[in-house]
Formats: sequence, structure tokens, C-alpha cells
Amino acid sequence: EECIGATTTRQAPWYIVPADDKQNARLFVSQIILDEFKELKMSYPKTTPARRRELLAIRQKLSE
Repeated sequence: EECIGATTTRQAPWYIVPADDKQNARLFVSQIILDEFKELKMSYPKTTPARRRELLAIRQKLSE
């Protein structure tokens, strides 16, 4: 506990997950990952109508 407390940081946190119940451990880990993704506040990049037409044309060529 002392080691974990001394080495965890905001940028690189440690998480203690009980491993004696694999099903619940996986649930805990997946919830931690989802929470971290939400904190990233990611969004799709903005694009212009011209760039969107270009990307659609590229997509069409690739699917042919």
C-alpha cells in the first residue's frame, strides 16, 4: 500500500483490483477504462463541406 501510494500520480494512476473473482475483476477494469475515456473529452474533428466531399470521394474509390 505504501509503495502504490508513493508511486501513483494523476498522469499515471495505480488501481487496486481484486483478482480472486475474475468476472468481477474484468468488470472493475472495464469501468476504470470507460471512466478514463470519458475524462479525455474526445470529439470528432471539425471539417468543412469541401473536405467532407473529398473524404466521401476517397471512400467511394476505396470501396470500388
